[in-house]
Amino acid sequence: MAIAGLVIRALASGHVRKNEVLTITGPYGYTRNPLYFGSLMFFAIYLPVIRSEEEFLRMRFPEFGEYERNVPRLFPRFTPYQSSSNSFHWHLYWKHREYNAAVGAAVLIAILILKAHWFGT
Repeated sequence: MAIAGLVIRALASGHVRKNEVLTITGPYGYTRNPLYFGSLMFFAIYLPVIRSEEEFLRMRFPEFGEYERNVPRLFPRFTPYQSSSNSFHWHLYWKHREYNAAVGAAVLIAILILKAHWFGT
């Protein structure tokens, strides 16, 4: 589950251009909040953040209203909102420092493996 969440977060990070344009491609074509969907276990913490970010997007991008009506807040659609030629960009992944989630998950998995090896399960 952690790896799937990291992949979703990585893909989302490689599409978003924060505060520049409304991102509706890649994972954002399926859910308005793929970064949070990828971290679903923290939903209770993220819900107020999601609401605040959506309010900001509503004020900044007039087209957000239509996007909001067509794309679910968290659980993805089965088909993308719009087809597009926009693709994943590694430089955005690094710019948004999404690798921190991957590093954190790798450290946690390594700790669990070491614990299982040293103390048995």
